[in-house]
Amino acid sequence: MRTVGGVVRVLVEFLVLWGLSALALIVLDRILGGITLDQSSFTPLPTLPAALALALVFGLLNAALWPVIMRCMSWIGPVLLFVGVFLAGGVIMLLTVYLVPVASADQLRDAFFLAALLSLFTSVLSGAIASRSDTAYRLMQVRRQRFRLRRNSALVDASPGLLCIQIDGLGYDVLRRAIADGVTPGLAKLVRETHRLVPWHTDWSSQTGATQLGVLHGSNHNVPAFRWYDKTTGRISVFSNPADNEQRELERTDIPGLLAHDGASRGNLFTGGANDNVLVVSRMRGARLGGGAGYSDYFADPASALRTFIRMFAELQRELRQSLRQKRKDIQPRVPRGGVYPFVRAFATVLATDVAAAAVVGDLIKGRSVVYVDLIGYDEVSHHSGISRPETLAVLTKLDDVIEMLLAVVQQADRPYRVVVLSDHGQSQGATFQQRYGETLGQLVVRLAAQREPAAVKRHWYERESDVSRQPGAEGRGYAAASVHSPTAGEETHTSAGEPIVLGSGNLGLVYFPHLPGRADVNAIEAAHPGLLTGLREHPGIGFLLVAAPGGSVVLGSHGQVDVTTGEVTGENPLAVMGPDALAKVRRTDTFDNVADIMVGGAYWPDTDEVAAFEAQVGSHGGMGGPQSTPFLIYPADLPAPPDPLHGAEAVHQVLVGWRDLSTKPHAAVTKQDSTTRAETL
Repeated sequence: MRTVGGVVRVLVEFLVLWGLSALALIVLDRILGGITLDQSSFTPLPTLPAALALALVFGLLNAALWPVIMRCMSWIGPVLLFVGVFLAGGVIMLLTVYLVPVASADQLRDAFFLAALLSLFTSVLSGAIASRSDTAYRLMQVRRQRFRLRRNSALVDASPGLLCIQIDGLGYDVLRRAIADGVTPGLAKLVRETHRLVPWHTDWSSQTGATQLGVLHGSNHNVPAFRWYDKTTGRISVFSNPADNEQRELERTDIPGLLAHDGASRGNLFTGGANDNVLVVSRMRGARLGGGAGYSDYFADPASALRTFIRMFAELQRELRQSLRQKRKDIQPRVPRGGVYPFVRAFATVLATDVAAAAVVGDLIKGRSVVYVDLIGYDEVSHHSGISRPETLAVLTKLDDVIEMLLAVVQQADRPYRVVVLSDHGQSQGATFQQRYGETLGQLVVRLAAQREPAAVKRHWYERESDVSRQPGAEGRGYAAASVHSPTAGEETHTSAGEPIVLGSGNLGLVYFPHLPGRADVNAIEAAHPGLLTGLREHPGIGFLLVAAPGGSVVLGSHGQVDVTTGEVTGENPLAVMGPDALAKVRRTDTFDNVADIMVGGAYWPDTDEVAAFEAQVGSHGGMGGPQSTPFLIYPADLPAPPDPLHGAEAVHQVLVGWRDLSTKPHAAVTKQDSTTRAETL
């Protein structure tokens, strides 16, 4: 009876959608002059029969031809894909008009507009029809995935799968406040009823590249920052470069990835060993310009394409309005939010989220053993708006809605799942280094290093200043750039004699001297650039420096230093405000092959809980100081508790591997009939 009821419900919804689409065509026929519906004198609405025929054929052609068209268009990137979606809809409408003799097209332009408006209407209408059961989006995605799968297997794996949802950049303390203030009701319910919330502690490099490499591939050794310089190759490696990320994976092939067995990677920097990847940067390369990034599967449904397009447009105007509000009210600190950033925000908060979430819906319906998805919207907006300002928390609320939707899909999947929600790092807020001191870190280093250089050399260095403030650092911008074009190699850097290379990741700075062989120590740096180290360590915006020394590396502060090997402190400890694990983090980074000649730890002011980023970001991460180093982990209460405290991404990898293996150990299979109850709620 339930099965018959489900068929009847689908049939009724089809008839309602068909009839209302026909009425929409009648209205559009009056508005658009280029499409003419034949009239009949036998009905109160003379154009109704023609509209019904046109709506039916257009819908059937959409269902039959759209997946083929999208597969052909998968060779273009997401920007051109939106144009292709519009053109493809118009072509289908023209074909419909040609096949159905009850309509004619006088103006080609109106045929394209008619297709777009009709698809938009049916998308909204489908959502309205489905809204009575949880969320329209979830139901449309689940139904579409079930229709595509057409699974013939009589058995469904009964062992619990593992779903890991990463909220990029959300700190432990920010989440606790959000739960208390009702910003994230879905996560609040999860924590209060079935899960536990605990903090964990990042490595010194508190950014997505280091964390995901450690969590997904089990090792983030030799990763000092979001970008770094390799003296042996003369190249800058950066985690937004697909070729660099692919190389990081190849270096770790001896370690089984978290997703190596029947896993799926969604919206991440790395595959984690998965063969099925959507929006994964390490796979966004080659001639297809993003075609292999997973867009085509999502946009195979024209309703999805139009839904995402409309929401991206709304996000663009929302960003422009909020940016103007910050300027009008003179909210501080703030950074410029023009240029391409509004489009990057729309990509991160809408397109990337929609595509990744839809892919996860498919994974849950398929019964994947382990899935890891990264939701990057909060991180991108907090970089420019602040870590807990109203517009940022509004984005967090939307991500909470996405998580609630995925949790609802879990309840309807044939396979049970254990759900883990975590973040890769937090963010610390504050005015930037340049805003506070009138120059960037790169300009400061060049000024100090060139004190004894000829005027011509000084001028040349300033003109060629290689500073991160001119480079995009947020992950969302990197995802968007990698999705549109596919660089195949790292950035090669050519410098003149003595010219330093200065890079940064939040309030972590890296200074390299390509003309000094190997890792330069204190004596070599002082001989080449007298006074540089003293000028840096005494600067109020710099908390400490890590440099090599003849007897072992040292941490230098304005009024003291620490021996990295022994931990012996002379004078005041420059790491005292950075947390009890600061020396352990520094000590680990000191062993990396590509550690910078000077590792610069930006200042942290505990009284205001602020840092001064070396990038143009209000909320930043990458170094130490404040909430950036303390992300969170939410896990089911029936799983073994992680170590307390939990330090480092590699340790998180071990915890997740343990939970994955516990979840996916062999169990008795159940038949599809046993899972009918959950499926019938569709």
